[in-house]
Amino acid sequence: MPTSAPIFYDDVLSGVGILIMVLSLVLIGVAFVHCLTQRTDAFPAIGSLPKGGWLAILGICLLLSLLPSFGTFSLFRLIGIGAALVYLLDVRVGLKDLTDGKGFW
Repeated sequence: MPTSAPIFYDDVLSGVGILIMVLSLVLIGVAFVHCLTQRTDAFPAIGSLPKGGWLAILGICLLLSLLPSFGTFSLFRLIGIGAALVYLLDVRVGLKDLTDGKGFW
């Protein structure tokens, strides 16, 4: 009986790690695709980084999150989640307000 606890722990840890990996890739990918579809002149209008800056940040984070050598709970994946959340919760909302809610997303 005492040996079943570490096995269960490893299964739960690997399951949570895979879930975090998949969710982070989806989140960063959605932010990257949304950034690709926006107009270039809209980013300075809302006082944000230029479109190229956001594409570089999100693209590098997506690339580093795809690499398996950094592990499931890598620092780069957590930074990518943070960058994607800032983009989606701040910049995307500003872009949507700028275009009066009309647009692809």
